[in-house]
Amino acid sequence: MRETIHPAYGPVVFRDRAADYTFLTRSTLSATAGGRTIEWEDGHTYPVVDVEISNVSHPFYTGTARVLDTAGRVERFERRYGKRGGS
Repeated sequence: MRETIHPAYGPVVFRDRAADYTFLTRSTLSATAGGRTIEWEDGHTYPVVDVEISNVSHPFYTGTARVLDTAGRVERFERRYGKRGGS
């Protein structure tokens, strides 16, 4: 890889404030952390990026996702307004 065209890639702590959850990973977002840092469990200081939602607080991963009943909505519409077309 050429040195001048790729962004810096390094360790970053992502913090989900809604679930009070943090995790350490590598990302190119280390430069955009805005100077905020956090001391991690290993004693090192890393840039921190706050995120709105993560796998810990997302409804799909937590099992609290609601499934929309589109078939029921169609049937209710057809009952209310009648079927159109064919016969």
